[in-house]
Amino acid sequence: MTLISTTPMLEKARADKHGIVAFNVHSFDSIYWVLEAAAEMKSPVILQTTVGTVRSLGAKNIVEVAKSASEHFSIPTGLHLDHCTDFQVIKEAIRAGYTSVMIDASMHPFEENVARTQEVMKLAKSLGVNVEAELGKVGGVEDDIVVAEEDAQKAIPAECRQFVELTGVPTLAPAIGTAHGIYKGKPNIDFDRIADIADLVDVPLVLHGGSAVPIEEVKRCVSFGMAKVNVSTELKNAYSKAIKVHFEQEPDSLDPRAYLQKAKEAAIEMAKSKIKMVGSENKVVPSFV
Repeated sequence: MTLISTTPMLEKARADKHGIVAFNVHSFDSIYWVLEAAAEMKSPVILQTTVGTVRSLGAKNIVEVAKSASEHFSIPTGLHLDHCTDFQVIKEAIRAGYTSVMIDASMHPFEENVARTQEVMKLAKSLGVNVEAELGKVGGVEDDIVVAEEDAQKAIPAECRQFVELTGVPTLAPAIGTAHGIYKGKPNIDFDRIADIADLVDVPLVLHGGSAVPIEEVKRCVSFGMAKVNVSTELKNAYSKAIKVHFEQEPDSLDPRAYLQKAKEAAIEMAKSKIKMVGSENKVVPSFV
């Protein structure tokens, strides 16, 4: 098993009314932890990295480690570049071997968002690389992209249909009331808006800001066609807290194998719970292997 395009994976998920979790990974260790969890659950999975992680670890290095881990665990795995505003970084990721990229031009007027997405589609489509774009503005913080709560804007269903028709983009992330990071209050998800968008758009939809959204609300989003569910903050918090607890309990235990084992266990349990949440366990089928 090597890295695969997320397009057929997500199209099948939407058709079968389950989701695929896209986990943000921030280290080489966490790539293996996520795939070990997916292997235990027999679930397809998407690894995704922010631009900051690409700058930190290197796109080629990330691809090689992700390929190796995918082959080791023999699980259908996509590798996605999340929330990228820089066309040059997108080109770097595609050349390195990423199988999916997100062009985030949601901060621009509709026409410019279309034009920038079309530019990425010209590069990616012939290579079989999935492209994700965003309409509206998801609140919160994602790397260097900060959208204040008062500036967050929900996607307009009719614009979503027009956007997909104009760009041919195979996956769409409409802003529907979620936010990046951990919520200070209760998420205010606009389910009617999701249903309206799903009625007008055939491509798989993407739920950004999936961390800490109540399980039943995520399941409802998935049932409407949100096939890709992004999880970042909860995963990194789980393994970071495990390391913190290790040093609180054993301050002189400095062996990385000890504290990273605890981080691994926390990450795997968190990842398995999210895979179960979207209903993708036992979805590895012969066509993927």
